Amino acid sequence: MKDKLLNWLNLILVADVFLVLLGFGWFAVAVVGNASGINLGLDLWHKLWQPLFNPAIGILMGGAILNGIINWVTKKFIKNS
Repeated sequence: MKDKLLNWLNLILVADVFLVLLGFGWFAVAVVGNASGINLGLDLWHKLWQPLFNPAIGILMGGAILNGIINWVTKKFIKNS
C-alpha cells in the first residue's frame, strides 16, 4: 500500500515538475519578448500565476517534504524492527 502511494506521489511530482519548468520557460521567453516589444503572453502568464503556477510550486514543495518524511519514517521503522 505504501509503495503504491509513493509511486503515485512520485508520478504526480514528476508531472508537477514539468508544469513548473514549462511555466518558468514561458515566463522567461515572455519577459524577453516583452522587453523587445513582442507580445509573447506575459499578461496571460500573470493571470495564470495565482490559480495555476503558484499552487503547482506549493504542491511540488509539499510533495517533496511529504516524500522525505515518509522515507524517513520508513527507514526508522525498518531500523527498529
